[in-house]
Amino acid sequence: MPMRQDCKFFESRTYPSGDTVRKCDLDLAPEAPWRCPADCPGYQRRLADVNWSHGSLVTPPTPAEPPGLDVRGAEIAALLDAAEGIVHEAGARIAAETAAERNRGGRLSRWFRRRRR
Repeated sequence: MPMRQDCKFFESRTYPSGDTVRKCDLDLAPEAPWRCPADCPGYQRRLADVNWSHGSLVTPPTPAEPPGLDVRGAEIAALLDAAEGIVHEAGARIAAETAAERNRGGRLSRWFRRRRR
């Protein structure tokens, strides 16, 4: 089943570079941006959203599926999950290092103090 654009949790964003992100905000579509699970437990028909702005733009067409998605879909989803885990781990580590540097009064702490003035 293609991505359900009528789902409350479907999000599409186009950046100034022209790149478009199509995703499920609940992270329940392992084959995004091409497909949603047929029996997705998070599907809710979009009725109205807070801060939902209507514009003249439409969601860009879905990119062509990469070859082998049907055959290697689970493998691709596992690879993307592993990559996501690496990014989240790095973000948590960087945040912890930044907080430790700020608390210990090092270079970063002095920079933050100067910025507040």
